[in-house]
Amino acid sequence: MFVEREASVGEPTSQERRRAEQNDKRILGNVVQCDGARATISAYADDIEGAVTGLWTVGKMISINLGTSRTVGLVYEIGKSDRAWSNEGQNPIEVNVELIGEVRDGAEPGDRPIFDRGITTYPHIGAIAHRIRSRDLQAVYDLAGRHSITIGTLSQDEAIDANIAIDDTLARHFAIVGTTGVGKSTAVSLLLRKSIAARPDLRILILDPHNEFAASLPEFCVKVDSKTLDLPFWMFRLEEFAEVLFRGREVVPEEVDVLRDLIPAAKNLYRNPNSGSYVRRGSDALTADTPVPYRMVDLIKQIDERMGLLESKNDRPTLKSLKTRIESAASDPRYRFMFNSRLIEDTIHETIGNIFRVPHHGRPVTCFEMAGMPSEVVNSVCSVLARLAFDLALWSEGRLKLLLLCEEAHRYMPADPRLGFAPTRHALSRIAKEGRKYGCYLGVVTQRPGELDPTILSQCSTFFAMRLANEQDQAIIRSAIADSSASTLAFLSSMGQREAIAFGEGVATTMRLKFEKLAQELIPGTAKRDDLESDVDGDVDLAAIVERLRNVPKPQQQMAFAEVVDTGRQAGDPDYRKPPAPRVQPDDDFDMRYGLKPATFGMRSQSD
Repeated sequence: MFVEREASVGEPTSQERRRAEQNDKRILGNVVQCDGARATISAYADDIEGAVTGLWTVGKMISINLGTSRTVGLVYEIGKSDRAWSNEGQNPIEVNVELIGEVRDGAEPGDRPIFDRGITTYPHIGAIAHRIRSRDLQAVYDLAGRHSITIGTLSQDEAIDANIAIDDTLARHFAIVGTTGVGKSTAVSLLLRKSIAARPDLRILILDPHNEFAASLPEFCVKVDSKTLDLPFWMFRLEEFAEVLFRGREVVPEEVDVLRDLIPAAKNLYRNPNSGSYVRRGSDALTADTPVPYRMVDLIKQIDERMGLLESKNDRPTLKSLKTRIESAASDPRYRFMFNSRLIEDTIHETIGNIFRVPHHGRPVTCFEMAGMPSEVVNSVCSVLARLAFDLALWSEGRLKLLLLCEEAHRYMPADPRLGFAPTRHALSRIAKEGRKYGCYLGVVTQRPGELDPTILSQCSTFFAMRLANEQDQAIIRSAIADSSASTLAFLSSMGQREAIAFGEGVATTMRLKFEKLAQELIPGTAKRDDLESDVDGDVDLAAIVERLRNVPKPQQQMAFAEVVDTGRQAGDPDYRKPPAPRVQPDDDFDMRYGLKPATFGMRSQSD
């Protein structure tokens, strides 16, 4: 079966000899078996003198010389047929390689080699196998002029840069998977930095469940958390608002139907204070999903009025339950970002501009920090943000380029539909399926691809697979690889730190790479760990921990409702404030819980 080395024919000098003084018989083995995807090469593990050369190792690329072309293969298995080692003479071995493509020389003598994934001429029995040349290796990973960025080096040869086509990687969505501690967050931070440099027009929204990316992108990032987030309740769609009211429990259809009828009436009252509860029907009619401001006090009044109607006698328990839910949500400190506004006005431009950085003023990245937020809050907010991202890209006609990066994506896009919030899944699925047509891109980062919605994962065209120990997760990634390099994924459980296997539209062919090393202070989570280490000798402030656990705002000084204000004057006029008058009982319209300022803005006149 094995071919004697002395009887082997030398390879053509014009193609394979790197230097004139190099041995003309630089042969590592010969092909002894081949099918449509793999080949077996017979070789020797040691040289004639008995020294083990180590030229054959798993993960290395080799080329098989066919004269006019060279077939490129990846070594995925090495072994001796008799499973025995002999110190007497040379030890024959079998090398199994997976065929990746072929390299052809250019038409002119000085042209660069050209790599093609397809194989037109398969290796014949006895074909010479040798280690791949550096020029051929560069041709294998050449992106053919596509806009590219360098993210590291090849594991095969650290002298060669690992490049990805950034436009295709973003536009067709990408996923970074790997078990905890292998450097996913560092790889994400590196990719974001390179993407911002290559695409200055790109806006990035990071859903950050661990509050670690803001410190790693200090010069590009604006931080938004539950205290600084301003997302008014009237920007929520009906199903998203119902998620807030029912706190993740099963919704009551009768109560949702009441909201569907009464929210448009409340919106109409805000726009036309003197129109009463009449709702217009027609092309410009308002619906419960229209992002138009309304006052919660008007919605409560509509519920009270319906409870007072004689024909609503049987519906009173439903209406009373709905009113209780609304009041409970409005007073919940976890939903301050929705109901905390003292003045109900149309702030949609400011809200969207702050979150999606329009204009970005040199900081195109927004980190939405979700640590400590309850799941029902995260679900509803992520649904709103994903929906707004797609709508902004759609209605800007592609002028606004947005990347929505979902860290720990399996938390709000789980494979089990009973565990996830349906509107969030729909919003993210819409971006995955249609976003690239309008400039809205999706980045998925997860350590458990097996728990992620397969619809989302199947739409990601570029994968960066880092070390995965779970067999189910490996099977998911193995099923996603599109070309003939499936055996590359055999290394998933044994790769080192910062190493990844990249495959898909963003790379020329499947490659094993090592990401660039970031500065220590730019690694996500480093600042938090440094703070913890600096306080290791200090006492734990239990009172502060309990205060944050309760998440209850400190009592504020009561506003002087009895102070008479001349609405015809403005603050700053000499006689703006008049002498205090006796305290009067505030009208229901002055209920501060529902975001109404004690003034006449947007209110019906008291004569009505």
